[in-house]
Amino acid sequence: MKLRRTLAAGLVAVVAVTGLSACSGKDGTTVKIGTTDSEKKVWKVLEEKASEQGINIEMVPFSDYNTPNDALAQGALDLNLFQHLKFLATYNVGADKDLTPIGASEIVPLGLYWKDHENLDGIEGQEVAIPNDSSNQGRAINVLVQAKLVTLKEPNIITPTPADIDEGKSKVTVRGVDAANTTTAFNEGRPAVINNNFLDRAGIEPKQAVFKDDPNSTEAEPYINVFVARNEDRENPTYQKIVEIFHDPEVIQANSEDSRGTNVAVDRPANELADILKRLEDDERQNKS
Repeated sequence: MKLRRTLAAGLVAVVAVTGLSACSGKDGTTVKIGTTDSEKKVWKVLEEKASEQGINIEMVPFSDYNTPNDALAQGALDLNLFQHLKFLATYNVGADKDLTPIGASEIVPLGLYWKDHENLDGIEGQEVAIPNDSSNQGRAINVLVQAKLVTLKEPNIITPTPADIDEGKSKVTVRGVDAANTTTAFNEGRPAVINNNFLDRAGIEPKQAVFKDDPNSTEAEPYINVFVARNEDRENPTYQKIVEIFHDPEVIQANSEDSRGTNVAVDRPANELADILKRLEDDERQNKS
């Protein structure tokens, strides 16, 4: 708690010193975009393409997943691009904010990995390691549902928990672990649902997945990564232009290279993203009540 208060105080200081961020990209004004992956190749390509359109972009790096939304809400950023809709819904409800998606970027399919196995043969009866954080646990369980390894007591649950699993009708059981430890389970020979960002450090190739969720399914919609703005800026034409530029073929190619070909580009209208977000926020509030 002390750390969060310190970060918040620091953000207030940033706003006080720099003033509100840009509302347009004209006349050399810089649009500040917060991200947790500032070293990605895609940002350089995006910056170059935007510059050709008279828009200056400054990528602002963050080392954690909470501060970019706080910074945006306080006016230290114009946009951020680091999160999926489920994460945004959890933040908005918890912080009582109305940050808004103005465009989609991509979705990264979530995979089930099992060392020295090429398919699901023989997995029945196994215990599967899944991330235990609220942002990824439900999706991991839905991966197992899509793989027909797990059956839910109620099939229409958006964000299931282990308590929602009908163990008697399921082929596997699950064990929640810290997301970083899913690779440990894999290396010990246990099947595990592993987030994409942990694959590199564990030396696991994305193509080793024995199953991945369908990025085009309704169940995957909460995990669409989005450009996020303050609600009052949702129709800002410069910000909308940046979203458009992100879908330039050269930008898409650079983004694909960053993910080693695992991501899937998504271009959904802002109103559809807002509808998905509202559904997720309603679900979040219901779960809290």
